[in-house]
Amino acid sequence: MRMPNLLLVASACLFAAGSPSTVSSQDDRVYFGTYSRKGPSEGIYLARLDTETGTLSSPEVAAEASDPSFLAIAPSGDFLYSVENAEEFEGGGAVSAFAIQDSGLLKRINRQPSGGAGPCHVSIHPDGNILAVANYGAGSVASYLIGEDGSLSEPVSVIQHEGSSVNPKRQKGPHAHSINFSPDGRYAYAADLGADRVFIYSVNPDSGELSPAGEAKTDPGAGPRHFSFRPDGKYAYVINEMSLEVAAFRVDAESGALDPVQAISTLPEGTEKAGSTAEVVSHPSGKFLYGSNRGHDTIVVYSIDPDSGRLTRIENEPIQGETPRNFAVHPGGEWLLAAGQNSDSIAVFAIDGESGELEFSGQRIDVPSPVCVRFVEKD
Repeated sequence: MRMPNLLLVASACLFAAGSPSTVSSQDDRVYFGTYSRKGPSEGIYLARLDTETGTLSSPEVAAEASDPSFLAIAPSGDFLYSVENAEEFEGGGAVSAFAIQDSGLLKRINRQPSGGAGPCHVSIHPDGNILAVANYGAGSVASYLIGEDGSLSEPVSVIQHEGSSVNPKRQKGPHAHSINFSPDGRYAYAADLGADRVFIYSVNPDSGELSPAGEAKTDPGAGPRHFSFRPDGKYAYVINEMSLEVAAFRVDAESGALDPVQAISTLPEGTEKAGSTAEVVSHPSGKFLYGSNRGHDTIVVYSIDPDSGRLTRIENEPIQGETPRNFAVHPGGEWLLAAGQNSDSIAVFAIDGESGELEFSGQRIDVPSPVCVRFVEKD
């Protein structure tokens, strides 16, 4: 397999855990959301990625925060947003805004209630002026306006999901697990594990309010978790936590409706289903899709048919750690960083641009209880 800058990667791997001396402050920043309340993590961490070699610097604390498990970066690269726990709000859920300083460290701007317990996912409108959050514990979603200074307004909409499904332990009620804006910003899609549905909302671009616009059902007991569009917005993919499958949908650009195309396993053929899935991410080229398996501790790689949107499994790559939650593909398309929550590790993989296959670069750094990976490219 062709790895990008193979000789440079091999040379960089001689430096254990990405020594800071091998990475310039001008390299891309990588932020890591973590679980902090039950371990040694102090909040949000920062490292730097040399995009030529895949070398990561040693991490440092970018901001102290309480369980900042999921992050989003403003399109400008000037602000970072995080879910958080905050006892001052009813239900204990919050979403926080931070300014990204010249050093890469974060300065808190403000914090607002998340609209329910257990916030677990946050995303930003393509225009950068609206933020949405999903609350797993409450089974609700909320939206906010973003000010020019990066601050968050009070919630402009809070919507409580309704519904249940067939698994009595996991699906007695709704559990909103993610919310994502369409590439054109007209719609938002909330995958709800408890209701076995993806709730579709129209987005008011001026007020930031969400309005119900439909829903798509998954198979009973599937447990839809995270959602990813192919970059052109014509197809979307839902990773189902409980059934260990990815469901492909054709997207109606006018109505926002999702029409089912396919459901495919995240595991190699013949593998007994065990564990659960977590994240799903499209490659910037639109040619590949990646998903994470917890328990199997792999990233599954699929090719995407350009015409039908259907998936074909290429491989399952071990993450060199345990319990992959979120992972991220660098906007340049050459690197994938996988977070091992239970191994306190981040591993770097080279992406083959022709096949989509992953190859471990030899780079792995220690980050306590990592859950989320987000990039900020250098100017």
